[in-house]
Amino acid sequence: MKKTLKLLALATALAITGAATAAAEQVKVGIAAEPYPPFTSPDASGNWQGWEIEFMKAMCAEAKLDCVVTPVAWDGIIPALTSKKIDMIIGSLSITAERQKTIDFSDKYYNTPTGIIGAKGDDITPTPEGLAGKTIGVQVSTVHQAYAMKHFAPAGVEVKEYQTQDEANQDLAAGRVDAVQADAIALDAFLESDQGKQCCDYKGEVAEDVDVIGPGVGVGLRKGETELKEKINAAIKAIRENGTYEAFSKKYFDFDIYGG
Repeated sequence: MKKTLKLLALATALAITGAATAAAEQVKVGIAAEPYPPFTSPDASGNWQGWEIEFMKAMCAEAKLDCVVTPVAWDGIIPALTSKKIDMIIGSLSITAERQKTIDFSDKYYNTPTGIIGAKGDDITPTPEGLAGKTIGVQVSTVHQAYAMKHFAPAGVEVKEYQTQDEANQDLAAGRVDAVQADAIALDAFLESDQGKQCCDYKGEVAEDVDVIGPGVGVGLRKGETELKEKINAAIKAIRENGTYEAFSKKYFDFDIYGG
């Protein structure tokens, strides 16, 4: 009897150990605390939704990670990662050589153009010459800020920085800046709003500069976390191949956001 009880106790212990081993690893996923539709935005109940939230859920499920959305102010999101307040960043963070000095990235999970919008009737073009003497709004700590400072500021364009993309859009609508640069998809979301339809239109894509804008958007990771990076890369590849990525993307876009 005692032997039987010991065997039962051992079996129970092994079962508990196995269950713990099989449990998904919990990771804190940093996203920008500010709405960035159609990628991330809170609903009326404060729950985060959008294309990037769906990507996160699909990728984490495939990688067997228990991902917890953790909003962080955009200009502090990389310091939050390096100081271990969060474990990864899924927030339309472009892969750039400058950022790779501090953090690592997964393979890209989307790549879209960079565009400029302006007031309706204004004949500005998305070039240094077409913006000379104008003021352009960009979100701070973004590739768009870096691009504007490199390409537009030397041509006499005033670059005005904002903490959030929404603030830049609002100043454009109010006539306080002449143009705004950002991801073309995010700009399109604003142009589809009632306010955007009334005030502004799309002026076109900026000239390519991969050194500044990067080859796409990736998951931001701490350097040296090779195992987590491999899990994420494998999961991105899997959801691309099994149709999951395409299925949730179709709810938001009528084109392939993954890009070339």
